[in-house]
Amino acid sequence: MGPDLFDVAGRHVLVTGATKGIGEMIVRGFHAAGAHVYLTSRTAEDCAALADELGGRAVGLPADVSTLDGVRALAAAVAERTGTLDVLVNNAGATWGADIEDYPDEAWDKVLALNLKSPFHLTVACLPLLRAAATAERPARVIAIGSVDGMRVPIWESYAYAASKAGVHHLVKVMGKRLASEHITVNAIAPGVFPSKMMRFAIEEAEDELVASVPLGRLGQPGDAAGAAVFLASPAASWITGAVLPVDGGMVTLA
Repeated sequence: MGPDLFDVAGRHVLVTGATKGIGEMIVRGFHAAGAHVYLTSRTAEDCAALADELGGRAVGLPADVSTLDGVRALAAAVAERTGTLDVLVNNAGATWGADIEDYPDEAWDKVLALNLKSPFHLTVACLPLLRAAATAERPARVIAIGSVDGMRVPIWESYAYAASKAGVHHLVKVMGKRLASEHITVNAIAPGVFPSKMMRFAIEEAEDELVASVPLGRLGQPGDAAGAAVFLASPAASWITGAVLPVDGGMVTLA
């Protein structure tokens, strides 16, 4: 073991859903740790603003990763800027809540396209770049953002979201098995409750209840999300693949 056990400096990292919430936390964490970060979301202005704020080693690449054309365009844009991709963070996601009898088919289409199909398609589209970075000593990394709601029955009626995140957790195992021989690890982070646009309504309505449901007694903070992602991208996690790491203050494992 050396001083570089958690070093990601100089690594090339692509993060989707990167300008808000957990995605932004992860982008800032990698950038602060010295990585080259390619950050993407659907809104060009948001991408440019965050990249400009971070400065050197940050590039904004707007894309809609809910479509196959958008995924392919994003992978091509990254390939124009680097020949290797050390880390892919599939974070972009959406949710939809409604009563069971009112739950629309549109919700399934939208949520599954972004939460489940997109991580698969983007990983495939980025395989040439990931393969170019991968070695036995330092594998390339794919990190998917799942959810504690893919590991338990959620509090709210978010059927497509919960099912999609459970699917993400299994998908990393399936892809991890396939890509292990190519020195590409595939893992997932399952966040608990973090302050984000997606969770704003819940926190505003029931923050005390949410905090009470967390054994460690607080909501997630930026360092919690960033630290888990940087760990899974670092030499310290070179021998971990197919894993789902809860980052939830004990909500699932101590329930």
